[in-house]
Amino acid sequence: MRSLWLRRIAALVLCCPCLVMAQSFPNKPIKVLVPFPAGGTVDFFARTLAPKLSEALGQAVLVENRPGAGGNIATEAVAKATPDGYTLLMGSEIVAINTSLYSKLNYDPLKDLAPIVLVGTVPNILIVNPSVPANNVKELIALGKNKSANLSYASTGQGTSTHLSTELFKNMTGMEAVHVPYKGGPPAIADLLGGQVNMMFINMPTGIAHVRSGKVKILAVSSKKRVAQLPDVPTVEEAGVKGFVTYAWSGLFAPAGTPREVVTRLNNEVVKLLKLPAIREQLAGQGAEAVGDTPEEFGLFMRNEVAQWAHMVRTSGARVD
Repeated sequence: MRSLWLRRIAALVLCCPCLVMAQSFPNKPIKVLVPFPAGGTVDFFARTLAPKLSEALGQAVLVENRPGAGGNIATEAVAKATPDGYTLLMGSEIVAINTSLYSKLNYDPLKDLAPIVLVGTVPNILIVNPSVPANNVKELIALGKNKSANLSYASTGQGTSTHLSTELFKNMTGMEAVHVPYKGGPPAIADLLGGQVNMMFINMPTGIAHVRSGKVKILAVSSKKRVAQLPDVPTVEEAGVKGFVTYAWSGLFAPAGTPREVVTRLNNEVVKLLKLPAIREQLAGQGAEAVGDTPEEFGLFMRNEVAQWAHMVRTSGARVD
C-alpha cells in the first residue's frame, strides 16, 4: 500500500512540474531586461522596484539594460527566453507601438509575452532649449510654421511615445520640425541642453530635474489633466491643441508559457510593493503614477494599447522598416 501511494505521489509530481516550479520559485537570480539605456523612465521603474522585489523574493533581481532596434532586441530576447520566470521584461508602450511601426517583427507581443503587472504611467512634457524664442505652445507653433526657423526635435528613439507624440503634435498643428532620434532619454536631453536640437516631448521622470533646475523651458504636459508636480504648467489641450493627449507606461512581462503560479507570485509581490508609501512617493516625485493591476487587466490594457497606438502611428505617418 505504501509503495502504491508513493508511486501515485510521484506520478502526480511528474504530471504537475509547474506546481513544483512555482513552489520553489525563485531559487536563483532573476534578470529584468530594460530595452533602453540607463537613466531613462523604464530604467527608473525597474531600478526603483528591483531592490525591494529582491528582498520580497529572497533572490537577487538584476536589471540589465539592453537597448537597440527601437526596443526590439530586449523584447525579442524575453519573448524567446525559457518561460520559467527568470528572464523578465520591463516593457513600455514601445511594446505595443512596434506592432504597427515595424512591418516585420520576429515576435508577437500579444502571443509571445505573458503580462504580469502594469507598474505605472507617466505623462510626457514638452520642453525647449532656453534659446528657442517661444514661451508657450502658441508661440512654438507659430515659430514652427516659419520655414526659416529650421526647428529640430529630439526623441528617445524611433517609434517611442516621444517620437509619435511630436509627430502627432506636428500633424495636428501644421508646424514643421526635423526628427533627430537618440538611443534613450539621457543623450537626447544632453543635446537639447547643448542646443543641438530645439525641442522634444520627454517622459516626465527623465526631464523633470532639468525643468526644476531651469536648464530647459517647459511649455506643456501631454496628459488630460495638469500634474500635481507642475501645477502651473498647462496641458497641451489647454494650450489650444484640442484632443492631444499622450502618455507613457511601464509594465512587467514574462515569456508566454510561464507557469501561471509564477506569474501570480510575481504579480502579488509587485502589487504589494506599489502600495508601499515610500515607493509611491518615489514614483510620484518624478511625475509617475503607480498602478499595480492583475495579469488579466494588464493583458486587456495591452490589447487596447496595440489598437490605440496603431491609430496614432497611422495618424502621425511614422514608419520604421
